[in-house]
Amino acid sequence: MPLMLGSHLIFSLIWVGGMFFAYMALRPAAAKLLEPEWRQTLWLGVFSRFFFWVWLSIGLILLSGLWLIRHYGGMGEVKIHVHIMFTLGLVMMVLFLHLFFSPYRKFKQSVLAKNWALGGKYLNQIRWIIATNLTLGLLIILMTVFGKYSAIFTSNFWV
Repeated sequence: MPLMLGSHLIFSLIWVGGMFFAYMALRPAAAKLLEPEWRQTLWLGVFSRFFFWVWLSIGLILLSGLWLIRHYGGMGEVKIHVHIMFTLGLVMMVLFLHLFFSPYRKFKQSVLAKNWALGGKYLNQIRWIIATNLTLGLLIILMTVFGKYSAIFTSNFWV
């Protein structure tokens, strides 16, 4: 139980924390200091390293989350906040799959071809998907912390 819960927490924090750092710290600094070709080259390097950790995180979050749900009696036994967290987590995973296989792939091709205008277009698409996933990830964290203790999640409000 501690191994699964710890894995779930650590890999969730790696994914959400990485997005927070990239969106709130690295992105504004790179936009202010770097020309498009350097900025896009930097992002290609950052993404190629970070996305390894996102793939690993997705696998371990899903595995540990399903194990935890099973441990607590299955989907029929867990509270509504767990259902919401699970659903939002799946949405985040689908958004990442789209990001990785569409705009990121096109962004990488554009940067390698030194097509900075097209690379900027795809980088902007990636930015919006990361902003959405960051928001969902922060909502899931709030659900984790407050879901069990909030009257709205433990009352008959959701029945």
